[in-house]
Amino acid sequence: MLAVLDLLLGAPLQLPEEEEEGPLKKSVRCHPFLRVRARPTRPDGFSLMAEPGGKMEEGKVQSADGLLAHLAALEARAHEEAVKREEKEQQEERLARLRARVQELRLQRDELRAKVDLQHKAQLGEEGLVSDPARPSARAVLGWKIESVKRMLQVFYLTGISGKLTRQGVCFCISTAYEGTYLDSYYLDLLTKAEVQIRRHSVPAFIPLEQIAKKYLQTDVRRFLSVLSDHLNAYAGRRYQADQLQEHFSDLIKGTLQRNSLCNLLVFNYNVSSESDAFPYSARLVYRDVCRSLPTEVVVSTTPEAPAPLAEAAAAHSDLFRRVAVHEAFRSFRDTGAGVAAALASPP
Repeated sequence: MLAVLDLLLGAPLQLPEEEEEGPLKKSVRCHPFLRVRARPTRPDGFSLMAEPGGKMEEGKVQSADGLLAHLAALEARAHEEAVKREEKEQQEERLARLRARVQELRLQRDELRAKVDLQHKAQLGEEGLVSDPARPSARAVLGWKIESVKRMLQVFYLTGISGKLTRQGVCFCISTAYEGTYLDSYYLDLLTKAEVQIRRHSVPAFIPLEQIAKKYLQTDVRRFLSVLSDHLNAYAGRRYQADQLQEHFSDLIKGTLQRNSLCNLLVFNYNVSSESDAFPYSARLVYRDVCRSLPTEVVVSTTPEAPAPLAEAAAAHSDLFRRVAVHEAFRSFRDTGAGVAAALASPP
């Protein structure tokens, strides 16, 4: 029976032998999608149809490249901020060491002054220049003043005051600075006669030089120079802040910054974002203590129809102006970002 069926059906179809199938061929043969979508080929054997899933793989590669580029940019930005932060910390440490050194030198200066004064008084007593300690002679007073001036030429050099002896007295130079930045120098030429007199000077007219001289010049020259230096340094610091504000943050200020000659009054309208054309804040900074570079009275106001968040921001600005320099306050406004400022300035 089987033989008859073989004859009727003919010999079984012989298929050409195939090479041993590897794992890849097996997976291709078993995948129904790949078997149905057979790929036509060119005469040279290359495929005319892209591999299934090729576009998806290409998209994944592009997405991975974009992610890596974004991560690289974030890493570069983080590195830059870390470098800036490290430089700022180093600068603060260096400034702290310098301040500690200045304080130490001032203590040493005071001790040396006391010792030199005692020695000088003892010498005057031995030489008979002072017959009555309660009423020293004019010659003794003049000699003491000259010696005191010579000592001050060395001591005051550490505090920004230097000088040199002249034929008629001594010429002092008072150098001013603000937060490590050298600013201006002012000169004072003194006549060391029986009564110390100011021959000429370059001190601005709005500095109360005559009042300071009347109070300290004849009794304590060191105190006179110290008080005058405090006035000049405070004025230079206030002027430096106003100049920095006008130079670097003019886009946040409406018009020109209003200030007087002593720079103890600043008035300006401002905004915290350069993206907005409105200037909703009005500031008035008063420096009643002319020996300080920070204001003693600050008023920041807004328009009556301003929203509540804007009024709260004005109160925060007023507190900030009292604690830090005005240009540093504006730098913090800019670092905060324009988005917050725009949200505060927009009406509800």
